[in-house]
Amino acid sequence: MRRCSNASRAAPSQRTPPRRRSRGAGGYPFATAPDDLSEPVPWRPELTAVTVILDAAPAGFNSASPVDPRALGELLADLAGIDGRHVIVADGAGEHRLWLRDSRPGQPLAAIVPLDKDFLTRIASLLRFHRRLLGRAPGPLPRGWPLTAYRLARLDLILRALDLRERGATYREIAARLGRDDATKLSASDWKMSASRSFAVRLVRDGIALANGDYRKLLSIR
Repeated sequence: MRRCSNASRAAPSQRTPPRRRSRGAGGYPFATAPDDLSEPVPWRPELTAVTVILDAAPAGFNSASPVDPRALGELLADLAGIDGRHVIVADGAGEHRLWLRDSRPGQPLAAIVPLDKDFLTRIASLLRFHRRLLGRAPGPLPRGWPLTAYRLARLDLILRALDLRERGATYREIAARLGRDDATKLSASDWKMSASRSFAVRLVRDGIALANGDYRKLLSIR
């Protein structure tokens, strides 16, 4: 997932976020939480339906092939852990996210497809990856996985609103900073009932929810 990398921004927050420990609530348990999410980040495979899960092929499947991610193209991420190797492979049609539970070189592999609510998305992602292995055009990412321009723009507003709120800004100040010109002109009574106040309150509310774990919902296919 990328943090608003494709959305146009206006006057982004100048606050420098503190470095902090990541609890690994939705993503790979980094030693420190990444402050720059402009590059792809490996997220937990059970939350990311587009992740292709690979493990050692069962005995007897002699024609199963090993997979060397480095031979597939540029690696946008490559993290090794006790649970295997998490890799993101660049592709003009849409990146491929892989979890190699058995990362031994030359090990014949098989795909694991959990029978969960994201089964069809996992199958679609596996087929894309298989076509890439065969040297064919993989086709587009499953519909709903890339964040739309609208959602990216709204996330940008949410993050900026939360930054401002944490720095002590009032809802009126937040609305004004985020382009609601009437916020500085309304009387106190009119402000309480205004759409601009509701706009600022919703952004801060959604930002708090995201910070408390709702960000994992961004990984869901809609």
